[in-house]
Amino acid sequence: MTTTTTALGVADWQVWQVAQRLSRRTIEERVRVINLLYAETGQQPITIDAVGIVEWIAGHHDDWSDSTACTYTSYLAAWFKWLQLTDRRVDNPMVKVGTPRAPDREPRPVSDADVAKLLRTRMWTSTRRMILLALLAGLRVHEIAKIRGEDIDPDSRVLWVKGKGRKLKSVPLHPILVEVASEMPASGWWFPMRGHESEHIHSKSVSDIIGRTMRRAGVRGTPHALRHWYASTMVDNGIDIRVVQELLRHKSLATTQIYTKVPDSRRHEAIATLDPWRAVQPSPRLRAVS
Repeated sequence: MTTTTTALGVADWQVWQVAQRLSRRTIEERVRVINLLYAETGQQPITIDAVGIVEWIAGHHDDWSDSTACTYTSYLAAWFKWLQLTDRRVDNPMVKVGTPRAPDREPRPVSDADVAKLLRTRMWTSTRRMILLALLAGLRVHEIAKIRGEDIDPDSRVLWVKGKGRKLKSVPLHPILVEVASEMPASGWWFPMRGHESEHIHSKSVSDIIGRTMRRAGVRGTPHALRHWYASTMVDNGIDIRVVQELLRHKSLATTQIYTKVPDSRRHEAIATLDPWRAVQPSPRLRAVS
């Protein structure tokens, strides 16, 4: 086991990713995983072979979820692709390692009853505003953390959000959020870091604050489940899924479908329409004539 946790080449890779305009969060997570590989195997990731990688992944079979394994494998693939691109390595061991099958994910939005329970819970005003931004604008925790007064267009009633891939998109403001915006500063961070007003709160802090409030309210799920409620509720209300895709700011409709749960009531209604005797039933036209 090595005593150093910084792998060779990682610093250069980090600079390269910054130049590619990747988000700081993505870069930090990628770098952390490559350094973790080095720390736990004692082998430099710049030279490790496929067997070493497979053994490392297999060693985490019980403590990594399928989703985590897929994510970490994608980070490794990006690392070795960069090594080849910059002539630091000829082969790509990930060709032999392969890619684990991504798990099928069913959306797990909080229920309407839990949303009401959450909003009835006593909490700080700033916490309530964070929750409303997740519920009524579908914002991710890191997007909530970075909201500035300048991001609000009061005339058009939209919020400009820089989401994944640093893409700037507008989100229409729900009437409740219009009221919230009127109470917030017109410039500067909405959620500044305590003691460092020139900096915004960390996204993990937003997640922790909302998560603690949900647990105190007896509401199961993660803060991200509030975004799932935002999407699933609109679909249940009859909003076209393409509109929901735009509001979630997803590039792929397939991603939106992960967020949208078909209500159990609709599934039961669909089952009730099945008639195993339909072949011998008179047609609607004949029934009308008789």
